[in-house]
Amino acid sequence: MNRFAVLVALAVLAATVDATEWPYNEKADAAADVRQALATAQTDHKNVLLVFGANWCGDCRALDKAMHGSSQSLIEGKFDVVKIDVGNFDKNLDLANRYGNPIENGIPAVVVLGADNHVIYSTKGGELADARKMGEQGIYDFLSQKVAASPSKQSPAKLR
Repeated sequence: MNRFAVLVALAVLAATVDATEWPYNEKADAAADVRQALATAQTDHKNVLLVFGANWCGDCRALDKAMHGSSQSLIEGKFDVVKIDVGNFDKNLDLANRYGNPIENGIPAVVVLGADNHVIYSTKGGELADARKMGEQGIYDFLSQKVAASPSKQSPAKLR
């Protein structure tokens, strides 16, 4: 009987672990996702928020949690979001480089694009690499002050 209880407990635990949704789709075609978001942004008149990160990264998961928590209305109102998995800094590096290599000083990193694919804002100094320590309010403040309010326009990136 004890073996049965242990097996049931392990099955429940395994189902719970499998049910965990990771923020970054490791099998996604990130370039295609960016192209789709840019097309959508042209019709819904929003900017595109690229979020570079990885599922193993606690700070990336903290940012994702905040984006679905206190920052959700800010994000949904202004951006079409694309999450880009960088793996162990060995995936989608071409996209990171295309947008100024925002991951150079850590992840998560974000880039804001206009619908015409111009870079409006990019983290360059690992500003979100301590997202766990920032907390949801700190992340909200950063996103609202730096990301959502950033007016500068840089040159268009070439997206194939």
